[in-house]
Amino acid sequence: MKEPILRFENIELYYDHVYALKGVSLEINEGETVALIGANGAGKSSILRAITGLQPLTKGEIYYQGKRLDGTSPDEIVKNGIAMVPEGRRVFPYMSIKDNLLMGAFTRTDKADIARTLEMVLGRFPRLKERYSQSAGTLSGGEQQMMVIGRALMAKPKLLLLDEPSLGIAPKLVQDIARSIVEINRDEKVSVLLVEQNSRMALRISHRAYAMATGEVALDGQSADLLEDDRIKRLYLGGEV
Repeated sequence: MKEPILRFENIELYYDHVYALKGVSLEINEGETVALIGANGAGKSSILRAITGLQPLTKGEIYYQGKRLDGTSPDEIVKNGIAMVPEGRRVFPYMSIKDNLLMGAFTRTDKADIARTLEMVLGRFPRLKERYSQSAGTLSGGEQQMMVIGRALMAKPKLLLLDEPSLGIAPKLVQDIARSIVEINRDEKVSVLLVEQNSRMALRISHRAYAMATGEVALDGQSADLLEDDRIKRLYLGGEV
């Protein structure tokens, strides 16, 4: 059986002696979109911080493409093919859309291939092409989210981490962003880990999902099955898309 692209083994993570993750094991297979759903404080973003090296583990191991990932520096993690779209977008507001996008390719030196990736990103997000020379701060929240997803794609990742991409976005643009996540996974062959409070949207566009509760995995399974699970419906399905 093929090794998952990402695997957590019994992860524990603490902030000032308060646990954020306790005994978490999960995996993402190559080519999958996997959703992490749950309320604020459930541990979803802590999983992303563990993957990206922003928070050291207290216990457990993380494997990426079969090799230990925990203990690797954040810049090496990006070079190894993991890119993250942070919560809250975090654009460079006074820089142009073009320069914001090119910031995502800072680890790359292959100019011709960078140009091809840029062309792909602009083709996927036509609004960015229309506003290419504008300052990023002039974009709407949804357009900024498209841009930071495009910026992450400029790193040419094998695994894309998305932290609450629908947060604070108009419903129509949430649909556009959800569609783009499906297309990126399908067309660019990028595996996706989607952290999302809009559980309905996350389950509709993912292959599998883990439902988090107080730092632990409460439920997991195929997303289509979880959409029909009464426990998931009762606890998590508040969002609409």
